Amino acid sequence: MKITLLQLGKTHFKFVDTGFDEFAKRLKHYCKFESLLFELPTRLKTNDIIQIKKNEGEVLLKKLTPTDFVILLDENGKEYASTAFADYLQKLSLHQAHVVFIIGGAYGFSDEVYTRANAKVSLSQMTFSHQLIRLIFIEQLYRAFTIIKGEPYHHE
Repeated sequence: MKITLLQLGKTHFKFVDTGFDEFAKRLKHYCKFESLLFELPTRLKTNDIIQIKKNEGEVLLKKLTPTDFVILLDENGKEYASTAFADYLQKLSLHQAHVVFIIGGAYGFSDEVYTRANAKVSLSQMTFSHQLIRLIFIEQLYRAFTIIKGEPYHHE
């Protein structure tokens, strides 16, 4: 299974980039992993929240193919314990060749992105900056694969 993570906006914290790179390197032992980071062109920036989500949505939707299984990291998504998330990933791997996780911008996703999504996952009921979510998510992705493989990273 190939996993792609699409993200909007750059990170302003070096520790996030360092941690993210470490887990991305570790993930290569378990799956084909790719991370794509997009910033909106200056000409598309605005203060209108609806327009911001629409502009971001257009950028994201251009990167998807019809066969991609798209999962939004969204506060209204389904919450999983780490072991349940590992089970979910393992089941997906039986039926999906390419799973795309998307971290939205500060205001969430456009209606068009929600319509295209196959699923939504919430990492917590708490709100996190989209910069920190990338580190939290990749660690949970790595944790899920170690659980699937029966490796000692995760402790119950």
